[in-house]
Amino acid sequence: MNFLGLDYGDKTIGVAMSLNGRVATGVTTLDRRGPGAYRSSLKDLKTIINQNLITHIVLGYPKHMNGEDSPRCERTLAFKEKLERYIKRITVVLWDERLSTRAVGRVFEGKSARYEQHVDEMAAVYILQGYLDYLGYVDTPNH
Repeated sequence: MNFLGLDYGDKTIGVAMSLNGRVATGVTTLDRRGPGAYRSSLKDLKTIINQNLITHIVLGYPKHMNGEDSPRCERTLAFKEKLERYIKRITVVLWDERLSTRAVGRVFEGKSARYEQHVDEMAAVYILQGYLDYLGYVDTPNH
C-alpha cells in the first residue's frame, strides 16, 4: 500500500507520502489561493496519486483539544468528499491532527522563513507518520 498524507489548510495543502508503509516523507505544499487554485490543487494531487500508485490518503482532521469537532472540520469533510468524487478509486481516512503544527514548530525552533515555507508539508508528514505508526502497532502481534 502507498499512502499520501494531507494537511488541508485555509491557504495551502501540505503533502507527504509513504511508498513503503513505514516512513513518511515530505513532498510539497500546494497553494490554494487565487482564481482556479483549488481546482489546480486537485489536479496536482491526482497527478501525484497516479504517478506513485497511491492507494490511501490520510487527511488531517482538525479537532479541538477536548476532542470536539472544530469549525475547520466541516471544511475538511467537504474537501474529503470532493477528493473522493474527483479520484474515485482512493480510500480517504481522517486522522486526528491535533498538535501537528505545534510539533513541527518545535523542529524549526520558531517561525523562521524556512518554517513558513515547510510547515504545512511537515505537518502532513507528522499526520501521515502518526497513522503509519498506528497501523504498525495494530498489526504487531499481541496488540
